[in-house]
Order: sequence, then C-alpha cells, then structure tokens
Amino acid sequence: MNIVIINPPHTAIGSRMANEHLPPLGLLSIAGPLIDNGHNVHFIDADYAPMPIDGIISQTLSYNPDTVLLGHSGSTSAQPIINKIARLLKSKLPYIKIIIGGVFPTYHWKEILKKHKAIDYIVCGEGEKVIVNLIHALENQIYLATIKGIAYRENETPIKTPPEELIKNLDEYRIAWEFLDLYHYTYWGKRKAVVIQFSRGCPYPCTYCGQSLFWVKWRHRDPQLLADEIEMLHKKYGVEIINFADENPATNKKAWKQFLEALIVKNLDLALVGSLRADNIVRDAEILHLYKKAGFERFLLGIENYDEVVLEKIKKAGKISKDKEAIQLLRKHNILSMATYVVGFGEETSKDFYNSLKQLLSYDPDQIQLLYVTPHKWTPYFEEIKDKEIIQMDQRKWDYKHQIMATQHLKPWQILLYVKAIEIIMQTRPKALMRLFFHPEKKIRKAMMWYSKIGRRVWIHEIFQFLWFDKHLRKKIELREFWE
Repeated sequence: MNIVIINPPHTAIGSRMANEHLPPLGLLSIAGPLIDNGHNVHFIDADYAPMPIDGIISQTLSYNPDTVLLGHSGSTSAQPIINKIARLLKSKLPYIKIIIGGVFPTYHWKEILKKHKAIDYIVCGEGEKVIVNLIHALENQIYLATIKGIAYRENETPIKTPPEELIKNLDEYRIAWEFLDLYHYTYWGKRKAVVIQFSRGCPYPCTYCGQSLFWVKWRHRDPQLLADEIEMLHKKYGVEIINFADENPATNKKAWKQFLEALIVKNLDLALVGSLRADNIVRDAEILHLYKKAGFERFLLGIENYDEVVLEKIKKAGKISKDKEAIQLLRKHNILSMATYVVGFGEETSKDFYNSLKQLLSYDPDQIQLLYVTPHKWTPYFEEIKDKEIIQMDQRKWDYKHQIMATQHLKPWQILLYVKAIEIIMQTRPKALMRLFFHPEKKIRKAMMWYSKIGRRVWIHEIFQFLWFDKHLRKKIELREFWE
C-alpha cells in the first residue's frame, strides 16, 4: 500500500520558539514496521519549518497515497490542525483512508469519529502492531471488528474494538531512522539530535499524568541493543544529542545500570538529556558517576508543588527532602538539573506563589520550567476537578504553557506576572549567573547559555501572546462542558 505519514505543524510555544526540532519518535516507530511489511511509506515532517497547510496538501497529493497517517506527540493541542488537514485531504482525494493515533485520539475516539467525518480510523494505544494489522485488513478487506486496538465507524456509529496486547519485546519493531536523511534535526544548540526511549510506561500513579494509563505497564528495551542502536545513530547519521522520551527510564536499576555500562564501553562523544524522578537519583547516588561517564548532561525533575499536602493529593509520591538531595547529587557530578513546577493545583494565592519561590530558591536548581496544570480528560485529576471552571477554550493552547483553569483569588494577568517574576528571579540570582558564566565544564556552560537564550525568547513571546492574542472566557464554563 502507498502510505504517507504526516507530522502536522504545531502552534505550541515549545515547538516554535527554539528554532530547533527533534524527530517525531512515535511516527518513525510506526513507519519502521510498515516498511518492513512491504509498504511504500513517505514521510512529511510538516512541523519542521513549519510547512504551510497548502504545502502539506500539495506534497501529500503528489505521492498519490492510498492511506494517510497523522499523529503528533502534543496530541491534545495538535488535534485541531490534524482535523483540518484530514478535511482538506478528503476534499481533494475522497477515496483515501485517513488514520490518526496518539494519546488524545486514543481517549477521545468517539467524539472525533462523530464530529470529523474525514477521519476514518483511530489507532488506540501502542501503534506498531496495530497499524500493521489495520493496513493489512484494509488491503485484504478483512472485517475490521477482528482487528484489536482500533476505533472506526460501522453504519455511521463509532465503534472501538478490544485493546491489543502490550508489546512485550520493545526491540521487536524497528524505528525508521532512514528518514533522518530528509531533515536536519537539532537540539541543545544546533547539534544533530534524536529522541529515543529506553522504556515505556511509569509505575507511579500521579493523578494529573496519563502515561501510566496509556502505556499500561512499565517495560524496557534490551540495554545492549539500545546502546548498539545509539552507536549506529552516532556513526551513521552523525547524531550528537540523545533526548530520552521516557517518563522514568531508571525504574529497573539493574537494567538501567547495564545500559549505562554498555554505552560507556562504546566511548562515544554524545550528550544525553532526559527526565528522571528525584528518588531514583537519590537511590542511584553510588552510580551517578556512570550517568556522567555515559554522557548525561541534564535531567528534568518534576518538582510540581511546594506543599506536601498537594503532592499527596495528586499522588506525586515524592518528598521535598529527596528533591533537594537529588539536585545536590546531580551538581556534585556536574549534571544539570531542571526543575519543573506546575501552577494551578488548587486555589493559589499571592502567598502560595511567594512560598513557591522560597522553595525553588532553597532547591537551587540550575534551570527551571514553570508550567500550567492541563486537566486532560483521561486522567484521574480530571474527575477531581471536572466541575471547576476553565478560561481557555482554544484547544491548541492546551500545551502546558497557557492557563486553562479559572482561579478564585487571582486574575490571569496576576498569575502571569507571578510566573514571569519567579522565572526572572530564579534565572538571574547570583548563584545561577555564576554557574552560567563560570561553570567548570565548557560544554555545560554552552548548554546553559543555549537554554537561557531560548528562555528569554519564550518569556517575551508568552507576554506578547497574553497581551494581544490570548482570549480568556468572560463567561466561564465548567471543565466537563468543554469536552461534551
């Protein structure tokens, strides 16, 4: 079958402000199995430049596809543009089949199939095995009800089949790295980069996060095979930066240590970045030198809130003492710490923002990232706050960088003011500036300079967007109404 895979352009601040782009791992992961099953696969990364809509349609039509696949890692905020692309493609080529996938479509399958007739099928959950089975069924006119893990229409009624079994062996399906030749993907200061996963899933039940629900069970790749793959990417494609997309790759200490040791043996000139729980860093205190030797330069740590009562409520399962210790341990090994802090858990007051700043100052992270709580419908957190009001109706802005929930004590402009003030104080405090300009490792100084440059650009853009383009609801609606 002749297939076109499209990574749609994304309006999110993180996608546009960095002027750098990472390859869409999810789409490359489904491209590999399709190619290996004999299909003719074309790849359009419309998020790269980004590409204008008419250019996407024109290039897609030039391939004369039988089937078009669309998906994006920021699936909630990207869904509106996916709907538009699907509609325009169907108006030009009514006979093509359009398939979408991702976290948002997996949980909003019924609503999408009801409202958007141009979309024919939805892959729910992990896509590698399901997409191969679905394409085979379409080619051979097999009854779709026998294909697990999909949603479709039968007599105009949306139907979802039982879920496909989890992929037990994550090395069973290869990633279509050959598409790296089409685009010059960079990160961490214009250095050639890829996104990769050591594992899928997360064993922690944080109520605001849907990763444990989507991936169902934590699983990891073979440590040696992943190290071999990274070596191939470095030597064949010139990749210098490896960005780990895992929620928590170090869950299995033994397997993670094996991977670090396998990568160290290869002695590659790489920089690795990723996310990790603070308690795993503390747990691994005696092997953090292996992290550094393998090439890790930064870890993102989810701090989330200053109040342990709130952390308990959202089932973060973290401790303030361990957060602090993790940052200190990383600094001891010259690994950068980026603390993410989420605004919107509860009815915050000016005092809460003051306490948040005090906590962040006491943590003393190298970098910070303030985000807004985004209550996705499939998370347990949604059920807790579904009767509360929202102020943001534009789904494209459900990207963690825009305020979604209405607040009782503070107006949106006040919250923005506090958020921006915290960012300025944290990034310009004497300790932060000393590290920025005088860190003992040149490559770390360069990385911090790169992040600070992007941070300034994002900071200005967020204020500009808020003043001129953000439209907050005056007559607020309840969260549950938004998705009805």
